[in-house]
Amino acid sequence: MRSLNGIPAAEAAGSHSSDRQTDRQTDPLPEPGRTPAPGAAFFDFDGTLIHGDSLLLFIGEVIGRRRAHLAFADALRSGLHRHVRRRGPGVDFPGSVKAIMLKRTLRGLPVADALEAAERLVHRLRWHEPMVETLKAHGREGRRVVVATGALDIYMPALLRGLRIDDLLATGMEVQDGVLTGRLCTGNCVRLDKATRVRAWIERHGPFLQTWGYGNRPSDVPMLSILDNPVFVKI
Repeated sequence: MRSLNGIPAAEAAGSHSSDRQTDRQTDPLPEPGRTPAPGAAFFDFDGTLIHGDSLLLFIGEVIGRRRAHLAFADALRSGLHRHVRRRGPGVDFPGSVKAIMLKRTLRGLPVADALEAAERLVHRLRWHEPMVETLKAHGREGRRVVVATGALDIYMPALLRGLRIDDLLATGMEVQDGVLTGRLCTGNCVRLDKATRVRAWIERHGPFLQTWGYGNRPSDVPMLSILDNPVFVKI
Protein backbone atom coordinates (compact mmCIF):
# COMPACT_ATOMS: atom_id res chain seq x y z
CA MET A 1 0.00 0.00 0.00
CA ARG A 2 1.28 3.45 -0.81
CA SER A 3 1.98 5.85 2.00
CA LEU A 4 1.08 9.46 2.67
CA ASN A 5 3.65 11.03 4.98
CA GLY A 6 4.02 7.74 6.81
CA ILE A 7 0.30 6.97 6.80
CA PRO A 8 -1.29 4.24 4.61
CA ALA A 9 -2.73 6.09 1.65
CA ALA A 10 -6.47 6.35 1.43
CA GLU A 11 -6.12 6.04 -2.34
CA ALA A 12 -5.90 2.29 -1.91
CA ALA A 13 -9.24 2.50 -0.10
CA GLY A 14 -10.99 4.34 -2.91
CA SER A 15 -9.79 7.76 -1.71
CA HIS A 16 -7.49 10.38 -3.11
CA SER A 17 -5.69 13.49 -2.03
CA SER A 18 -7.16 16.76 -3.23
CA ASP A 19 -6.26 17.52 -6.82
CA ARG A 20 -4.87 20.91 -5.97
CA GLN A 21 -3.65 22.78 -2.96
CA THR A 22 -6.61 24.49 -1.33
CA ASP A 23 -6.49 27.98 0.10
CA ARG A 24 -5.54 28.07 3.77
CA GLN A 25 -4.68 30.65 6.32
CA THR A 26 -1.00 31.00 7.12
CA ASP A 27 -0.05 28.70 9.97
CA PRO A 28 0.37 30.69 13.20
CA LEU A 29 3.82 30.93 14.71
CA PRO A 30 4.23 28.90 17.88
CA GLU A 31 3.80 30.91 21.06
CA PRO A 32 6.96 31.28 23.15
CA GLY A 33 7.50 28.16 25.21
CA ARG A 34 5.08 26.06 23.15
CA THR A 35 6.63 23.25 21.12
CA PRO A 36 4.61 22.18 18.09
CA ALA A 37 3.01 18.75 18.52
CA PRO A 38 3.77 16.06 15.90
CA GLY A 39 0.41 16.47 14.22
CA ALA A 40 -3.35 16.06 14.32
CA ALA A 41 -5.64 14.01 12.10
CA PHE A 42 -9.35 14.77 11.67
CA PHE A 43 -11.80 12.14 10.44
CA ASP A 44 -15.37 12.47 9.26
CA PHE A 45 -17.51 9.52 10.37
CA ASP A 46 -20.47 8.79 8.05
CA GLY A 47 -19.25 7.76 4.61
CA THR A 48 -15.62 7.93 5.73
CA LEU A 49 -15.03 5.66 8.72
CA ILE A 50 -18.26 3.73 8.15
CA HIS A 51 -20.48 2.86 5.23
CA GLY A 52 -23.75 4.76 5.13
CA ASP A 53 -25.42 7.19 7.51
CA SER A 54 -25.39 6.50 11.24
CA LEU A 55 -28.23 8.90 12.10
CA LEU A 56 -30.86 7.02 10.12
CA LEU A 57 -29.56 3.76 11.58
CA PHE A 58 -29.79 5.18 15.10
CA ILE A 59 -33.34 6.44 14.61
CA GLY A 60 -34.18 3.00 13.24
CA GLU A 61 -33.02 1.49 16.53
CA VAL A 62 -35.25 3.94 18.41
CA ILE A 63 -38.54 3.73 16.47
CA GLY A 64 -38.00 0.84 14.05
CA ARG A 65 -36.34 0.78 10.66
CA ARG A 66 -39.50 1.09 8.55
CA ARG A 67 -40.83 4.02 10.61
CA ALA A 68 -37.41 5.68 10.43
CA HIS A 69 -37.43 5.60 6.62
CA LEU A 70 -41.01 6.92 6.55
CA ALA A 71 -40.02 9.70 8.97
CA PHE A 72 -37.10 10.63 6.75
CA ALA A 73 -39.33 10.82 3.66
CA ASP A 74 -41.83 12.97 5.57
CA ALA A 75 -39.05 15.26 6.80
CA LEU A 76 -37.84 15.67 3.21
CA ARG A 77 -41.29 16.81 2.10
CA SER A 78 -41.72 19.17 5.04
CA GLY A 79 -38.20 20.51 4.71
CA LEU A 80 -38.66 21.26 1.03
CA HIS A 81 -41.96 23.03 1.67
CA ARG A 82 -40.47 25.18 4.43
CA HIS A 83 -37.24 25.82 2.54
CA VAL A 84 -39.14 27.18 -0.46
CA ARG A 85 -40.96 29.54 1.90
CA ARG A 86 -37.64 30.39 3.61
CA ARG A 87 -38.98 29.15 6.92
CA GLY A 88 -36.76 26.12 7.39
CA PRO A 89 -35.45 25.45 10.93
CA GLY A 90 -31.93 24.74 9.65
CA VAL A 91 -29.30 26.96 8.06
CA ASP A 92 -29.81 25.12 4.76
CA PHE A 93 -32.12 22.51 3.23
CA PRO A 94 -30.26 19.42 4.57
CA GLY A 95 -30.09 21.07 7.98
CA SER A 96 -33.82 21.74 7.95
CA VAL A 97 -34.59 18.12 7.05
CA LYS A 98 -32.37 16.95 9.90
CA ALA A 99 -33.93 19.34 12.42
CA ILE A 100 -37.46 18.29 11.45
CA MET A 101 -36.62 14.60 11.62
CA LEU A 102 -34.93 14.86 15.00
CA LYS A 103 -37.84 16.75 16.52
CA ARG A 104 -40.41 14.29 15.19
CA THR A 105 -38.53 11.12 16.13
CA LEU A 106 -36.45 11.86 19.24
CA ARG A 107 -38.49 14.42 21.20
CA GLY A 108 -39.45 12.93 24.56
CA LEU A 109 -36.97 10.03 24.32
CA PRO A 110 -35.35 9.27 27.69
CA VAL A 111 -31.56 9.48 27.56
CA ALA A 112 -31.35 5.94 28.98
CA ASP A 113 -33.35 4.62 26.02
CA ALA A 114 -31.16 6.56 23.59
CA LEU A 115 -28.03 5.03 25.11
CA GLU A 116 -29.54 1.55 24.83
CA ALA A 117 -30.29 2.21 21.16
CA ALA A 118 -26.67 3.33 20.69
CA GLU A 119 -25.45 0.02 22.12
CA ARG A 120 -27.65 -1.90 19.68
CA LEU A 121 -26.34 0.23 16.82
CA VAL A 122 -22.75 -0.76 17.61
CA HIS A 123 -23.41 -4.20 16.13
CA ARG A 124 -24.98 -2.86 12.91
CA LEU A 125 -22.13 -0.66 11.71
CA ARG A 126 -20.16 -1.56 8.60
CA TRP A 127 -16.69 -0.13 9.14
CA HIS A 128 -14.56 1.09 6.26
CA GLU A 129 -11.54 -0.91 7.37
CA PRO A 130 -8.85 0.89 5.31
CA MET A 131 -9.85 4.19 6.92
CA VAL A 132 -9.95 2.61 10.37
CA GLU A 133 -6.40 1.38 9.81
CA THR A 134 -5.38 4.88 8.69
CA LEU A 135 -6.83 6.29 11.90
CA LYS A 136 -4.92 3.76 14.00
CA ALA A 137 -1.71 4.49 12.09
CA HIS A 138 -1.93 8.18 12.97
CA GLY A 139 -2.28 7.21 16.61
CA ARG A 140 0.78 4.98 16.43
CA GLU A 141 2.73 7.95 15.07
CA GLY A 142 1.83 9.94 18.18
CA ARG A 143 -0.57 12.29 16.43
CA ARG A 144 -3.81 13.56 17.96
CA VAL A 145 -6.85 11.86 16.44
CA VAL A 146 -10.17 13.71 16.30
CA VAL A 147 -13.50 12.59 14.85
CA ALA A 148 -15.50 15.53 13.50
CA THR A 149 -19.00 14.54 12.50
CA GLY A 150 -22.55 15.70 12.03
CA ALA A 151 -23.66 12.58 13.91
CA LEU A 152 -25.17 13.02 17.37
CA ASP A 153 -23.20 13.21 20.58
CA ILE A 154 -25.76 10.98 22.29
CA TYR A 155 -24.66 7.86 20.40
CA MET A 156 -21.17 8.54 19.02
CA PRO A 157 -19.18 7.62 22.18
CA ALA A 158 -20.61 4.09 22.06
CA LEU A 159 -19.75 3.70 18.38
CA LEU A 160 -16.16 4.88 18.86
CA ARG A 161 -15.51 2.66 21.86
CA GLY A 162 -12.40 0.58 21.24
CA LEU A 163 -10.73 3.14 18.99
CA ARG A 164 -8.04 5.48 20.34
CA ILE A 165 -9.74 8.84 19.84
CA ASP A 166 -8.42 11.99 21.48
CA ASP A 167 -11.52 14.10 20.95
CA LEU A 168 -14.98 14.08 19.41
CA LEU A 169 -16.62 17.04 17.67
CA ALA A 170 -20.27 16.12 17.11
CA THR A 171 -23.77 17.58 16.90
CA GLY A 172 -25.18 18.06 20.40
CA MET A 173 -28.71 17.11 21.41
CA GLU A 174 -30.52 19.15 24.05
CA VAL A 175 -31.48 17.26 27.21
CA GLN A 176 -33.94 18.40 29.87
CA ASP A 177 -34.69 16.34 32.98
CA GLY A 178 -33.09 13.26 31.45
CA VAL A 179 -35.14 13.45 28.26
CA LEU A 180 -34.21 14.55 24.73
CA THR A 181 -36.13 17.62 23.60
CA GLY A 182 -35.59 16.88 19.91
CA ARG A 183 -33.68 20.15 19.53
CA LEU A 184 -29.98 20.74 19.01
CA CYS A 185 -27.87 22.39 21.70
CA THR A 186 -25.00 23.09 19.30
CA GLY A 187 -24.68 23.91 15.65
CA ASN A 188 -25.08 21.09 13.16
CA CYS A 189 -21.47 19.86 12.90
CA VAL A 190 -21.31 19.71 9.10
CA ARG A 191 -19.87 21.86 6.32
CA LEU A 192 -18.92 25.36 7.57
CA ASP A 193 -19.81 24.62 11.19
CA LYS A 194 -17.50 21.61 11.19
CA ALA A 195 -14.66 23.63 9.66
CA THR A 196 -15.14 26.35 12.30
CA ARG A 197 -14.98 23.81 15.11
CA VAL A 198 -11.90 22.10 13.69
CA ARG A 199 -10.12 25.44 13.29
CA ALA A 200 -10.99 26.39 16.87
CA TRP A 201 -9.77 23.00 18.12
CA ILE A 202 -6.42 23.47 16.36
CA GLU A 203 -6.02 26.94 17.83
CA ARG A 204 -6.85 25.65 21.30
CA HIS A 205 -4.66 22.53 21.27
CA GLY A 206 -1.94 23.43 18.75
CA PRO A 207 0.33 24.36 17.23
CA PHE A 208 0.89 21.21 15.15
CA LEU A 209 3.68 20.47 12.73
CA GLN A 210 1.13 19.09 10.26
CA THR A 211 -2.57 18.38 10.06
CA TRP A 212 -4.45 15.71 8.13
CA GLY A 213 -8.09 15.48 7.18
CA TYR A 214 -10.26 12.66 5.81
CA GLY A 215 -13.78 13.27 4.54
CA ASN A 216 -16.08 13.16 1.54
CA ARG A 217 -17.44 15.57 -1.03
CA PRO A 218 -19.20 17.92 -0.84
CA SER A 219 -19.96 18.26 2.87
CA ASP A 220 -16.36 18.03 4.13
CA VAL A 221 -14.78 20.39 1.61
CA PRO A 222 -14.76 23.34 4.09
CA MET A 223 -12.99 21.28 6.76
CA LEU A 224 -10.49 19.72 4.40
CA SER A 225 -9.65 23.10 2.87
CA ILE A 226 -8.10 24.33 6.13
CA LEU A 227 -5.87 21.27 6.71
CA ASP A 228 -2.37 20.59 5.38
CA ASN A 229 -3.03 17.11 4.00
CA PRO A 230 -6.66 16.77 2.83
CA VAL A 231 -7.85 13.39 1.59
CA PHE A 232 -11.22 12.91 -0.08
CA VAL A 233 -12.65 9.47 0.69
CA LYS A 234 -14.93 7.61 -1.67
CA ILE A 235 -16.35 4.31 -0.49
